Amino acid sequence: MEIAIIGLGRMGANMTRRLLRGGHTVVVNNRSRGPIDELAAEGAIPAYSVAEVVEKLHAPRVVWLMVPAGQPVDDHIDELLTLLSPGDVIVDGGNSRYTDTIARSERVGAAGIGYVDSGTSGGIWGLENGYCLMVGGPRDAVALVEPAMHTLAAPEGYLHVGPSGAGHYVKMIHNGIEYAMLQAYAEGFEILEKSRYDLDLHAISHLWNHGSVVRSWLLELAERAFADDPHLDSIRGYVQDSGEGRWTVFESIDLDVAAPTIYLSLAARFVSRQEDVFANKVIAALRNQFGGHAVKREGEA
Repeated sequence: MEIAIIGLGRMGANMTRRLLRGGHTVVVNNRSRGPIDELAAEGAIPAYSVAEVVEKLHAPRVVWLMVPAGQPVDDHIDELLTLLSPGDVIVDGGNSRYTDTIARSERVGAAGIGYVDSGTSGGIWGLENGYCLMVGGPRDAVALVEPAMHTLAAPEGYLHVGPSGAGHYVKMIHNGIEYAMLQAYAEGFEILEKSRYDLDLHAISHLWNHGSVVRSWLLELAERAFADDPHLDSIRGYVQDSGEGRWTVFESIDLDVAAPTIYLSLAARFVSRQEDVFANKVIAALRNQFGGHAVKREGEA
């Protein structure tokens, strides 16, 4: 199929590459020119403005946004609404708050344009392994995008989970769970690191990945991180949060659902910005491994 990707960061660029490998025609746009030129050299069609993106697509057009949540999404929607036609589709593949997605869907739908929300997981590994896509939106709009969804997704890694906002809602809870899982691994490895024994954390994470009930892809990434830096001496335990953990906590409160593990894992990220403890280094290292999230190196402010 023919599709445009706007936003060529870590995720957007690799999603473009996976689509190109799958035989799709991909028009690419980015705030800076460099990533556009790089992907054009790999077979994408360059567009140096949003207007040019729309000009290079045939109706019904599909424009997939991979831009930061918040105002950048609204700014792109505002511009696209002046350029697209009824029957076209906008996809938000970022981590937007689901309530914002519902409001945007109503605004875009009033112009006769479909709006699809795709919670997208897989990080920097998605290019080779495929992504997990949690998709919300009207059935007809989703159907128009499905050929690309199936190419992007890992085997059985795509699901239309419900109407507008449902995809971002499921991704929000996914990330809240991720917070708690990261925190559990982090605390366990800190206990090991501070124990009376001289323990090899790389060897232990490798061991646990073979037959243990705590084995997981995150633990495989811990194994990689400890292979690169056995005591994580080169990074600070500063852990950013991108919003979804907070939103999950707010939702649990609204629904009267106790989620103390997720609450405390979010609070631990706030603490990480005040003191440098080994557990937070583990989380920072794992986020860097699975998502390419920046880490603060020792000596950096």
